[in-house]
Amino acid sequence: MPDRVLVPWKENLSAVPEGLDGAVFDGRGEPEGLADVVFFVMPYGRTQRVDLLARMPRLRVCQLLTAGYENALPHLPDGVELSNGRGLHDASTAEHALALILADRRDLPQWAAEQRADTWNPHYTRSLADTRVLIVGHGSIGRALEARLAPNECEIVKVARTARPEEGVHGIEDLHGLLPGADIVVLLTPLTDRTRGLIGAEELGLMRDGALVVNVARGPVLDTGALLAQEGRIRAALDVTDPEPLPGGHPLWQAPNVFITPHVAGGSDTFYPRARRFVDDQLRRWAGGAALANVVRRP
Repeated sequence: MPDRVLVPWKENLSAVPEGLDGAVFDGRGEPEGLADVVFFVMPYGRTQRVDLLARMPRLRVCQLLTAGYENALPHLPDGVELSNGRGLHDASTAEHALALILADRRDLPQWAAEQRADTWNPHYTRSLADTRVLIVGHGSIGRALEARLAPNECEIVKVARTARPEEGVHGIEDLHGLLPGADIVVLLTPLTDRTRGLIGAEELGLMRDGALVVNVARGPVLDTGALLAQEGRIRAALDVTDPEPLPGGHPLWQAPNVFITPHVAGGSDTFYPRARRFVDDQLRRWAGGAALANVVRRP
């Protein structure tokens, strides 16, 4: 059998280098020829199959379509290059974060419920204008969110792991000093040992009454128990949760002032054509001996 390349969409087969066997694997079922796979594009979303990596003895490249790669690292065999999907989700995730903010500010979840109840209940709401928005994790998605927030007449404060004074970006060590002045805190950090529980009881306690925390990063960045203990004092809009998927009966479902979407921020129809073009480009780079983009671990 020739060396095999597994891609998630049939559109990518045309970019498989000549002389290699290309096959589509979308995460469902069991792919054939795992022993011959040299380039594996991990299916996107909940169909990720990190368990297959140990069954690919000839694997040379694992390409993720997510920006986060913490789930793949423990399963990655030695000698395999790992690239992530940094940049593919910027527009989708930034749009979703902005939508969550506006939904909270203008009480859209409440009015959606009142529409279903045939209830006409006008009242005035919060606004995004004249608020202070703290972006925690000012990377490529943070920059995309900043661009979408800017026309909304709000003040934007940026935080990253390391301060970048020339860009007006605070270091993470400034977080506690910034939280009391924030109306909205958006979490965009990767999940690492350092960011797990980054927003916990102490941090929530520093936030003003009625402040909103938006989590479009990873669920464990925000301490679920600490949020529930706020009993609605801190508002939350969560695209990711801990645990995830959120099981039926979990108290987050009924928690006051909490709005939940099921980890869908990055997967809009903007993502898919961009991801397919990216996979094609990575395959061309690899076939031509060029360096891959977005490498996060080299052999």
